[in-house]
Amino acid sequence: MGVVTTLRAPRARAAEPVKLPLGQILAGDCIEAMRSLPSASVDLVFADPPYNLQLGGDLNRPDGSHVDAVTDHWDRFDSFATYDAFTRDWLTEARRVLKPDGALWVIGSYHNIFRVGALMQDLGFWILNDIVWRKSNPMPNFRGTRFTNAHETLIWASMGEKSRYHFNYRAMKTLNDELQMRSDWVMPICSGQERLKEGGHKAHPTQKPEALLYRVLLATTETGDVVLDPFFGTGTTGAVAKRLGRNWIGCERETDYRRIALERIEGALPLDESALATMQSRKQAPKVAFGALVEAGFIAPGTEIFDRQRRWTAIVRADGSIECGREQGSIHGVGKTLQDAPSCNGWTFWHIMHEGQASPIDTLRQLYLLAVED
Repeated sequence: MGVVTTLRAPRARAAEPVKLPLGQILAGDCIEAMRSLPSASVDLVFADPPYNLQLGGDLNRPDGSHVDAVTDHWDRFDSFATYDAFTRDWLTEARRVLKPDGALWVIGSYHNIFRVGALMQDLGFWILNDIVWRKSNPMPNFRGTRFTNAHETLIWASMGEKSRYHFNYRAMKTLNDELQMRSDWVMPICSGQERLKEGGHKAHPTQKPEALLYRVLLATTETGDVVLDPFFGTGTTGAVAKRLGRNWIGCERETDYRRIALERIEGALPLDESALATMQSRKQAPKVAFGALVEAGFIAPGTEIFDRQRRWTAIVRADGSIECGREQGSIHGVGKTLQDAPSCNGWTFWHIMHEGQASPIDTLRQLYLLAVED
C-alpha cells in the first residue's frame, strides 16, 4: 500500500462555480438522479443502500406480538446477480460524482456488505477502514436459532490507493476524551424521541441514529463540504449535515420519505460557527467520553458550562472540546490548567444548568448511560 495523505490538499479555484442542487432531495431512482449531477462535484458520499435481507415469512416475539421488520418493496431483489448489478451501477455513479480527494462510506449488514465491499474494490475504491457499529441495545434473536445480530459494518474508502482523503484525527481523538478513536463504535440503535413515527408506526424501518452520522461527518468532512446520500430515507444525513455546517444533497424515490425528511431537516438547528471549531488536547479518558454526550445530543455544541463557584465559564464545541478564554482542550485538561492543578476530573469540576439548577456534567453522563442501557 502506498503512502496516502490524511489531510486534504488546498483546492484550486474553479473558473466557474459548479451549480449543485444543495439542500434538495432529488426524486426518483438514485442512479438516474446521480447522473444529473456534475462529475467530480461531491466531497463525500454516505450510502445506506437496501440490505437485500431475503426475509421469508413473518417474525413474531415469544409473546406472539409481531416484529416490525424490513419487508418493504425497495429491499427486495430477484437474485444476488440483480442486487450486484444494481450495486455496481450506483457505485459507478458515486465514483463519477466524487472529487479526486473525496471518499465513500457504505453501511450494511452481513446480508450485503461483503458483496458491496468486493464491488467497491473492483471499481477502484481503496478501503481505509471497516467500522463495526456495535449496537448497545440490539433486537434479540427471537427464534433462538442464531447469535443475536448486534452490529452493522461501515466501509470507508478513498478514490484509490494513492488518493488523498480527509480525516480529522484530532477531532476524533478529542471526541473520545484524548484516546485514539477505534474502529468499533458502541452506540444505541435509533429509538425513543429520535425515532420518527407516523400513525404509531416507524416512519422508516432502518432509520440510523444521528450520533452515527455525526461521527462520520465530523471525522471525514470539513465545514462547507458537499455530502451526497443516494438513499436518503427520512433524512438523517441531511439533518446532521445541517447541524454541522455541511451542504447536503439527497436522492430518494419514496414520496413519503421525502416529505418526512424535509420536515425533519427544516426543524434541525445549525450550530454556531464558533462551536464548529475542532481541536485536540492531551488527557486520559474515562469510560464514557464527553464527546459521546455531544454526539448523542445530551449536550449541544455552544452550551456554556462552569465550575461550581462560577469562576470560569467555558463553551462546548462540536468535537467535545471546550474553550475558556485562551484555553482550549478536553473538560479535564482545561479544568487542570485553570486551577494550576496536577489533575482534574472534568465530570465533577464542570457544571451545567439542568432542570433549573446547577449540576455537575456527570449528571448528563448518568442519563446517557441509562439511555444506552434501555
